[in-house]
Amino acid sequence: MKSSRVALAALVTAVLLSSLALVQSTHESRNSYAVLQQLEANRWYLQEQYSRLMLERSTLASPHRIARMAGDELVMKAPELTPSRVVLLGEPR
Repeated sequence: MKSSRVALAALVTAVLLSSLALVQSTHESRNSYAVLQQLEANRWYLQEQYSRLMLERSTLASPHRIARMAGDELVMKAPELTPSRVVLLGEPR
């Protein structure tokens, strides 16, 4: 009789410990999932910001914009390409 009580107590203890481990595991899983969701949202935000920056960079570096700024703000102009002003450079002989 005493051995069956000990076995029953051990079984109840094992079930309680198992249920506590299950609760702990579920809690950690939910926390990890929340962190994952936050990291994914951050990744989407950073990807969106990167795309905007790349678009802005390509707009700022467009050849048309550079040529317009060179003419308007820096008062630059293309050189005259008359035959007397053209010098061809080659490899030294």
